[in-house]
Amino acid sequence: MSKKIVVIGGVAGGASAAARVRRLDEQAEIVMFERGPFVSFSNCCLPFHLSETIENADDLVLMTPEQFKKQYNIIAKVQHEVIRIDKEAKAVFVRNVHTLEESTEFYDELVLSPGAKAIMPESIKGIESQHVFSVRNVPDIDQIKRYIDEKKVENVTVVGGGFIGLEVAENLQMAGKKVTLIEAANQVMTPFDHDMAQILHKEIMDHTVDLILEDRLVEIKADEVVLASGKGIPTQAVVMAIGVVPETELAVASGLKLGKTGAIKVNHHYQTSDPNIYAVGDAIEVTHQQTGKVTQLTMAGPAQRQARAAADHIYGRTYRNHGVIGSSVVRVFGMNAACTGLNEKQCQEESLDYRTSYVIPKDKVGLMPGARPIFFKLIYAYPSGKILGAQCIGEGNVDKRVDVIATMIRFNGNLEDLKELELCYSPDYGTAKDAVNMAALVGLNVLNGEYKQVPVTEIRGLVESGAFIIDGREEGEYIEGHIKGAVNIPMSQFRERLNEIPKDRPVYVHCLSSQRSYNMVRALGMLGYKHVYNLMGSFLGLSMYEYFTDQVEAREPIVTNYRFDLL
Repeated sequence: MSKKIVVIGGVAGGASAAARVRRLDEQAEIVMFERGPFVSFSNCCLPFHLSETIENADDLVLMTPEQFKKQYNIIAKVQHEVIRIDKEAKAVFVRNVHTLEESTEFYDELVLSPGAKAIMPESIKGIESQHVFSVRNVPDIDQIKRYIDEKKVENVTVVGGGFIGLEVAENLQMAGKKVTLIEAANQVMTPFDHDMAQILHKEIMDHTVDLILEDRLVEIKADEVVLASGKGIPTQAVVMAIGVVPETELAVASGLKLGKTGAIKVNHHYQTSDPNIYAVGDAIEVTHQQTGKVTQLTMAGPAQRQARAAADHIYGRTYRNHGVIGSSVVRVFGMNAACTGLNEKQCQEESLDYRTSYVIPKDKVGLMPGARPIFFKLIYAYPSGKILGAQCIGEGNVDKRVDVIATMIRFNGNLEDLKELELCYSPDYGTAKDAVNMAALVGLNVLNGEYKQVPVTEIRGLVESGAFIIDGREEGEYIEGHIKGAVNIPMSQFRERLNEIPKDRPVYVHCLSSQRSYNMVRALGMLGYKHVYNLMGSFLGLSMYEYFTDQVEAREPIVTNYRFDLL
């Protein structure tokens, strides 16, 4: 006897589950209900319509109900909202959002994929105004685009510095709008550590977006927004992107259990507290592979894997649920930013002993046209060397480096594994010793006590305290810009100038990207110097870290001039 599968919600979770069921069972009756007008669309591409990178909003729609019927023999009913579930009768009660006509659909197995809704705080005065928008679906983005075009909007405020906020801000700026981006935290993109986020802050500022951190929106007026600091910002449209909350109303009304995070609780096969009801996607609670703690992860990739696993379990297939690690990538104007696993903040919250490597190689052989620096940070456990996470920012292929680390995390790799990893090499695609291999080697040096280092976050304190800092670059480089108070002893000269380097106090060495200074630190250690430290990131990393804060706070720089490239 064939099964009847009812799916509530489409897009990555629901539509993927329905399609997988069909691949497993050609005889199954599959009915999918979607409250909105589109059952399958590219959520992640929505912001790109604002710049007309994706010219037509209709192009965001991936599959129509007619296509689902013809290609998969799946009945997809859009603008039909499931208003109640009767678990005992195995029935769902459905309302047509236009006609308000109600109907009943029975099921053998039910899959919930209700997604999440944008957070729109009622505490913000004016949040219900007509020129305030959120971004969750095709009608949302189409409405924003039409409003901006028809009203000839020039000033737009985007609230929230996460994935959606950054992408919306970028695409609006590309469309020629004056954009203000407001973030209540002290950085955008909280999956990244603050030192790495500073690179993104500079990139945002360089592209004329007014980035305001550590301030929050309190009131929306017709022609301006007001922040908690009292600052008013002229604006004719506001896009809210401060986050989402899982859509759990139907689950709660149906008596399904929620988890610790407030999302729907599921087991390792994505069954809810009712074994005949599965749940996938943004509305569910998942387990973090590394911490073992429950969390929420609103991403398309995990949602699709969950959908496949749920459909497989309906048909008796087992699934090894390893949890999530949160791999992601985003473009921020000319920079690409990717991360995976744990960041430093999370390691500290979990009371993990860890260390970091920070390397700035080029994304391809330096002789090749277009070679650009990539800023790569690796986080690993101490003393085991187990890889915990990575963050990478640059104009090149940062995602492939972070994908390597995500794979290493999945298989419990450590620094020795990463050091020996054989990766593709050609001058146009990378370097013989890739950034990930370099980071592993640095980590092993630290792990084995072969040399010591200081993070870029502590360099300002060293400068202000009068620490002895050596600039190991050549004189011409030093003259172009250097750390105030640093002594220029080039790598090519330091062996002849040892009398200038004290042995009775700590010595801190840097160059442009830490390659020359690393060699100097190792050599000085073998020449009897006991307290020699390499400054992580060196002058390039320091310039990237300090610049944004120096500019917005009118703070006195600790460098005579910045440098932002390896060339």
